[in-house]
Amino acid sequence: MNSSFIWRRRALKIGALALCAPAIAQVHAQSAAPIRLALIESMSGPFANTGEAVFRNILWAVERVNARGGVKLPGGARPLQLDRYDSKGQNEEALSALRAAMDDGARVVLQGNSSATAAALLDAIDKNNERDLSRRVLFLNYAAVDPILTNERCSFWHFRFDAHADMRMAALMDVVKGDAALKRVYLIGQDYSFGQAVLREARRELGVLRPDVQIVGDELHPMGRVKDFAPYASKILASGAQAVITGNWGNDLTLLVKAAREAGFNGTFYTFYGNALGAPAAIGDAGIGRVLAVADWLPNVPTPESEAFYRAFRERFPKPADDYVHMRMRLMVEALVQAMERAGSVDTVAVARALEQADVTVAGQRGRMRAADHQFQQPLVVGVMDRQGAPGVKFDVEGSGYGFRVVKTLTAEQAEMPTTCKMQRP
Repeated sequence: MNSSFIWRRRALKIGALALCAPAIAQVHAQSAAPIRLALIESMSGPFANTGEAVFRNILWAVERVNARGGVKLPGGARPLQLDRYDSKGQNEEALSALRAAMDDGARVVLQGNSSATAAALLDAIDKNNERDLSRRVLFLNYAAVDPILTNERCSFWHFRFDAHADMRMAALMDVVKGDAALKRVYLIGQDYSFGQAVLREARRELGVLRPDVQIVGDELHPMGRVKDFAPYASKILASGAQAVITGNWGNDLTLLVKAAREAGFNGTFYTFYGNALGAPAAIGDAGIGRVLAVADWLPNVPTPESEAFYRAFRERFPKPADDYVHMRMRLMVEALVQAMERAGSVDTVAVARALEQADVTVAGQRGRMRAADHQFQQPLVVGVMDRQGAPGVKFDVEGSGYGFRVVKTLTAEQAEMPTTCKMQRP
């Protein structure tokens, strides 16, 4: 066998290895020890639909990371692994789930539905991270929007990826202040920290922006326990309110708007979450032009990148009931991966320091983490409900035949608000 033949064989082997390198890298990532993410949510009980919706969004984001080889670290790429823990909508169950997740090896916890639960988890994580340096945990929050969590209660270990309640309310009020015909509003919310914060901020901003508007109702109701909202709907109707402002979510929102429709209320609903989870179908034609929702992103944002993002999610989860898509949850996972890769480690402190500088873009939507309080800064949009096929409503919600047309867009800079956080860093 002459030397030129041997050289050619070696060249072919090298070329074949080069062609196989991406596949080998992905196989290696899948065989390496996974980085465990613990999702603590209501997977049963009255808010189970919200927990399942979150799981789909984060699972999809995790799958996208793993499809490109996982998290690239100095010792080799590692895949993400999403584990779910059922809080059953109870704080004590959430704390038990946190302990189980830590025992299972998770050092990143994700939660969002219920600011009260978020506060309980954060208190436990702060105490754990102070006394057990080997098992420090990061808390990524995608939906618990009580402003206190990034103000007086801010923590180095907590990062919020949703706009807080005051930011969302300010976006809604940007629309309210232009409604010259509005003279009477009814405030209603869930009786816990978030619901209380929403109504408090609504009163404050109405007083500043629309002092001519009369608040004809202002009440809180038990969270997740009201099965019949007819009595509340009757009070709304009797008050003469032209609009309702609410931060209700899950079944508490769906049942409220359904009862209001059945009672004959024809006013406007200014909501935080009226764009999904059964609300549009429950409202029906009565909501056209009358139900508004604020979000970080809506499927009908008129850009090619946004449409491609939405279509990709629907291809993965094609059932109409699964049509609840959150851009911020994808941004959250991408920010975490970016932080780990910049830190070159999964060490909790190193990742947290890198996450303070996160700056990520998905489908044309950019978000950045503010280091001062760990509040993610991103654009906000307000949409109004309309029939699918109307101008600006290419996509409907959950197969209902109704979607949301974007009527107001705020840049990240316009949506940003000051903070009172005085963060203690390790």
